[in-house]
Amino acid sequence: MSTTPRPENTTDTTGPDEPLDLAGIGIGPFNLSLAALAHPLTTLRTAFYDQRPAFHWHPGLLIDGATLQVPFLADLVTLADPASPWTFLNYLKTRERLFPFYFAERFHLHRAEYDAYCRWVSENLPGLHFGHQIDAVRWNPERELFEVDFTQLDADGEAEALGRTYARNLVLGIGTTPHIPVPLRPLAASPAVPVIHSADYLAHRDTLLAADHVTVIGAGQSGAEIFLDQLRARPAGREGLHWLARTPAFAPMEYSKLGLEHFTPDYTRYFHALPERVRDDLVPGQWQLHKAIDHATLGAIHDELYRRTLDGGWPDATLTPGVFVRTAGRVGTTKVELHLDHTQQGTRSRLTTDAVVLATGYRERRLDTLLAAIDPYLRRDSGARPRIAADHRLVLDPAVTGSVYVQNAETHTHGVGTPDLGLAAWRSATILNSLTGNTPYPLPSRTAFTSFGLPQPSTGPMGKVPRQGSTLVPRR
Repeated sequence: MSTTPRPENTTDTTGPDEPLDLAGIGIGPFNLSLAALAHPLTTLRTAFYDQRPAFHWHPGLLIDGATLQVPFLADLVTLADPASPWTFLNYLKTRERLFPFYFAERFHLHRAEYDAYCRWVSENLPGLHFGHQIDAVRWNPERELFEVDFTQLDADGEAEALGRTYARNLVLGIGTTPHIPVPLRPLAASPAVPVIHSADYLAHRDTLLAADHVTVIGAGQSGAEIFLDQLRARPAGREGLHWLARTPAFAPMEYSKLGLEHFTPDYTRYFHALPERVRDDLVPGQWQLHKAIDHATLGAIHDELYRRTLDGGWPDATLTPGVFVRTAGRVGTTKVELHLDHTQQGTRSRLTTDAVVLATGYRERRLDTLLAAIDPYLRRDSGARPRIAADHRLVLDPAVTGSVYVQNAETHTHGVGTPDLGLAAWRSATILNSLTGNTPYPLPSRTAFTSFGLPQPSTGPMGKVPRQGSTLVPRR
């Protein structure tokens, strides 16, 4: 008997007389987690929308052999509900792959396997609407509902129909966007010379391998994996590679067991309770917790470079940390010139290359455009960023009786664990507990051995913020 739940017939629109309890905008791993945990809550009416035709997770970075940096238990649901039918282990069971996985003794999944698992969930979970572009979100004070306008797209991405749905509450999971440093934006926008973001790496891999010289910029995991992939595929003695980084070293990820406790709910609660200026000072200094490089990848790069010295000589590969690109421009029609500054030396240099890969990370998408009509209701901090409560709700004017939750848009309030897959299920469960006003998912009161602060006299639960919006009444 199949253990895969089957999707039910769903409708793309709702009316004000029977609104959704929750409308999700964006279907990445985080909202997919929320949809999976909401699925058994039968009194909750939910629907999720995404403009893409189907689920794909970082397709440009599914490099052969690349793995996640979190264990397989950090799937969409397990850390909130290990008995859920949407676990990774149940996915393996439906594929008759439990025994191969058992004998493989793998704790960290291949990225391609995680992508396949999420696609399995997205193809079988009801209430997901791909090919739906969200055009506008408004608060209707008379009906006390959110109005969500969308355009339904055909297989070619062209507009097919307009629609509107109504919801008591929203959750935004619109993801991040590739970051391109300002000096390189004109070149990235020009098709003449390949200057690409790492998000598009696999689509350009063959072009990059054909180039005589490639420069990789960025000292995170993606930059390391791309440098290693190019190094392995190039002939010895003619590698033609340069790897640049702003960080003072190609540093390993902080992966000690106590260090990883920064990615627990305990630390998230502690961070949220800190003053705003303290939070802002903390995040940049914690880059090695989440923006550095896996130890195994660093080892593989060194092993590959060393292997190429066995016959004498050094590989034509240069690794330079501590530099940043001041300006950049084209040389002729086929090359790029990078003007580099060395932070510690205070020196400058130029580098000519045939192609550039920008492994320069991602930035949280701004909510302003999507929430333009709700902007007057938003409460902001001193940096004009949205204030976000402990349960991942935007702090809104009390006139708005519905709630807007956010996923992966709250680093400034919830810390470095915000984009981490290991906190996906916990955050989804937190949102559902807040939304329903009860506890469909009991969560542990303690998750770390580290005590991140001193005990304080308390007039109530630490970090507790009065919930905005009304408790849902189960439909009968």
